[in-house]
Amino acid sequence: MSVWRVSLTAAFIWVAQAGTATDNDLSALYVERLDGSEVKFTLEDLDALEQVGFSTSTVWTDGINHFSGVSILNLLEHAEAEGSTLRMVALNDYSIEMPVEELDEKAPIVASRMNGDTMSIREKGPFWVIYPFDSDPEFASEINRSRSVWQLSRLVLVK
Repeated sequence: MSVWRVSLTAAFIWVAQAGTATDNDLSALYVERLDGSEVKFTLEDLDALEQVGFSTSTVWTDGINHFSGVSILNLLEHAEAEGSTLRMVALNDYSIEMPVEELDEKAPIVASRMNGDTMSIREKGPFWVIYPFDSDPEFASEINRSRSVWQLSRLVLVK
């Protein structure tokens, strides 16, 4: 009986691993171009790009926090991804689209750190689209709050 349990357990583990072998890496960010090709960015890849940071309050965190990461515009340029509409997708499949023309070098950013520390999935990471809400009333809009995708997994050019 114990040999049967060990064999069944080993088979279950093998099937579970095989099932996740093709899944996306949860600790990476994927940028999908219009032609369907994609570029994978690890935290190390993102850290190698020009970093942007700002301190701001959010409706999801306490007090003022410092967020740092890469501007989405810079990230798309680095991935050689062009288009007019960007869909931002979270790990839970929440998604929202925005016009690429509304991106600039300073906002929004894909934050990889809050107060200098990487963010776990539980802490809205590993990547969070964030705006400097306190720096300009334009950034504090409801639409920008809805575009502040935490647990970001993909940036997809759809048009």
